[in-house]
Amino acid sequence: MTRFIKSLLFILLFIAPCTGIFSQGKGEINPDLLSKPWQATWISHPNISGDEYGVYLFQKSFVLDSDVDQFIIHVSADNRYKLYVNGKSVCNGPARGYFMKWNFETVDISPWLKKGRNIISAVVWNFTEFRPVAQFSHKTGFILQGNTEAESIINTNTSWLVFNDTAYTPLPVHLPHYYVVGPGEKFNGKHHPWNWMDPGYNDTAWEQAEETMTGTPLLSRTDYGETAMYTLTPRAIPMMEEITQRFGSVRRSDLPAIPDHFLAGEEPLTIPANSTIKLLLDQNHLTNAYPVLVTSGGEGSVIKLTYAESLIDTKNLKGNRNDIEGKKITGNQDIIIPDGGEDRTFQTLWWRTFRYVEMEIEMKDDPLVINDFHSMFTGYPFQEKATFRCDDPLFTDIWDVGWRTQRLCAGETFFDCPYYEQLQYVGDTRIQSLVSTYVSGDTLMMRNAIASLNDSRLPFGLTQSRYPSYDMQIIPPFSLVWVTMVYDYWMLCRDEEFVKSMIPGIVGVLQWYESKIDSTGMLGRMEHWNFVDWVESKNWARGTPPGIDSSHSAIINLQYVYTLQKASALMNGLNRKEQSRYYTNLANMVKSIVYKSCYDDGRGLVADSPEKDSYSQHANIMAVLTNTIPVDLQKTVMDKITVEEDIAACTYYYRFYLTEAIERTKLSDRYPDMLGPWKQMLEMGLTTFAEEPEPTRSDCHAWSASPVYYFLSLVCGIKPNEPGFTSVRIEPSLGRLKWIEGSMPHRMGEIKVSLRKDNRENITGTVVLPGSLTGTFIWQDHTVKLNPGENTIQLNFK
Repeated sequence: MTRFIKSLLFILLFIAPCTGIFSQGKGEINPDLLSKPWQATWISHPNISGDEYGVYLFQKSFVLDSDVDQFIIHVSADNRYKLYVNGKSVCNGPARGYFMKWNFETVDISPWLKKGRNIISAVVWNFTEFRPVAQFSHKTGFILQGNTEAESIINTNTSWLVFNDTAYTPLPVHLPHYYVVGPGEKFNGKHHPWNWMDPGYNDTAWEQAEETMTGTPLLSRTDYGETAMYTLTPRAIPMMEEITQRFGSVRRSDLPAIPDHFLAGEEPLTIPANSTIKLLLDQNHLTNAYPVLVTSGGEGSVIKLTYAESLIDTKNLKGNRNDIEGKKITGNQDIIIPDGGEDRTFQTLWWRTFRYVEMEIEMKDDPLVINDFHSMFTGYPFQEKATFRCDDPLFTDIWDVGWRTQRLCAGETFFDCPYYEQLQYVGDTRIQSLVSTYVSGDTLMMRNAIASLNDSRLPFGLTQSRYPSYDMQIIPPFSLVWVTMVYDYWMLCRDEEFVKSMIPGIVGVLQWYESKIDSTGMLGRMEHWNFVDWVESKNWARGTPPGIDSSHSAIINLQYVYTLQKASALMNGLNRKEQSRYYTNLANMVKSIVYKSCYDDGRGLVADSPEKDSYSQHANIMAVLTNTIPVDLQKTVMDKITVEEDIAACTYYYRFYLTEAIERTKLSDRYPDMLGPWKQMLEMGLTTFAEEPEPTRSDCHAWSASPVYYFLSLVCGIKPNEPGFTSVRIEPSLGRLKWIEGSMPHRMGEIKVSLRKDNRENITGTVVLPGSLTGTFIWQDHTVKLNPGENTIQLNFK
């Protein structure tokens, strides 16, 4: 589908300065549509308020006198739409945004057009109060604008027809966890206008669409500065990937036999009349997909589909994800009631996350034939460009599962988990951005995330913790993480103007923190949810560390210092020397007071607060990363926090920073032996990496995919040596590994590393740098200059 998308002007603007490699073809958006009100209007159903749940079918027929080589349109909706031309699926959207950035898609629909009569159709739905928390909404609406006068024949106005499809009703989801991705769908085939996109369909019962408001782009001027409800903005990311996939197996069935080729879609399954049956299907790995069910007959039967990441036992524990004995399924559901017609296809409006799907069917008098049941995988079209191999097969398994985790947590935004939330949280997004950039070379999602989170900033300076989200949440440490995301992007991409546009936001975040410094010289009592990590330990509560409410948190203070240091380097690189010095001085002041107040001479560790009654890996990791602890003591501290039992340990999320700390202290050779938690998840049958140690809510959380990034940046040692990745520093850490081979995309081409180490720490191999890229290779404090092309590495010490 996406190969036909020809018009994304903004993509070309983004790729040039970045390491991104995605391109979707050439084309132009008519400049007038970016600066003037559209001729097309938002349209809706005339008999609704727009605030109620509903699914609406829009349609217009038009005649072309000849074949066309190009026919560009721009389309959007509230909440969402699926667009069809002459019955063929074209695209869906809009890419998730917010009122001041309401995305529209630009599509050349000429491949689907023909000379003569054509029909353009759209399914538009509004989940209202059931909608995902990530979904902003005003009122039900649809808009389509032709790019030029030649395409204006299909602009949305009262010439369009609309039908209220009452086949759909919402199925609210009730689970014992925070679940905010939208409702299930109950679909009654008797009420659906089947074949409504066919040329001969009788549309006399349809209504004339009602115009509601003018389409207004961001740069459109008004006499008195009024703003439109939707500020229409070109989509900044490519269309989502959609690929047909098949279930791996039927794990349980009430039927005596399942046809051999049923799952392949080559042999139907017949369900007898007046029976009740259950089938448990296993995808064999977690996925995000649109379920597609094709049936014949079965009038009045009820088909219930239940989706789950894993099954649970009688104690509500998941256990090994591969095991099903003595376990049941619980999760979100869809219900389909066939009308008895032939070859009826049902596909959910929004995709589902599942490994297991239970199909429960209650039959009436008419037998049901299931012609096919499969799904359409969907996600951001990241391409796996990077590679990593070594002599330990565990790394390959972690790489594969980690990359799947990353992919399932990336759609129209990054999100923390696909099953429960689909919200773009800053803490997750920083790690996801690094993983996706290193593996795919595509930085559009990273850029889009930074910009969206910048737009979420509140009047007092902080970003929201997640965005887009209509339900505001504030996690102040995540605002600090957003600043470090900007720093990461600056190091990876040549996109200085974009980075400069983030400076007001960076200053606002850091000023808010500075305002919290009390008479002690440390950050005092902190409001909102100061989440750090899902730690279950003394004085920790709901992921927040000791010292937040009654004292001074060393962890939060040192994360502030860590961020000030990143901001100082960024400001210095952007020639804002005074601002850089200010942040450096402020960081030095805070960290010196933290050391004086929280360092415990007896234990040789930084305590979590001045009371010195609890200790964590987190506080000492940040003390190492900020050089709060003197350099000559840092290795000893890292040793202590990994062996002493009364120290709160990092879970999967914060092990990203733990790894950064071992790298800082030249202990990177330990990394291959730190992968125990990921090995345990694999042994538990997880096909993606979980949110937290067992018992975990989510089986898929991309903050746990950090090893994929570290296999390239730490084990292979590939890092940008200066802003914009204009040179590279390669300092590998093989540890117990005997050999490694890795590659990653760079805007100039591919960086390749192939190295072998002997028992005496002698290293040989090659490093290949693309284009004009230069760099340095570092091993055992020895430095080798790297030139473009192939470089031979041979360092012998013994």
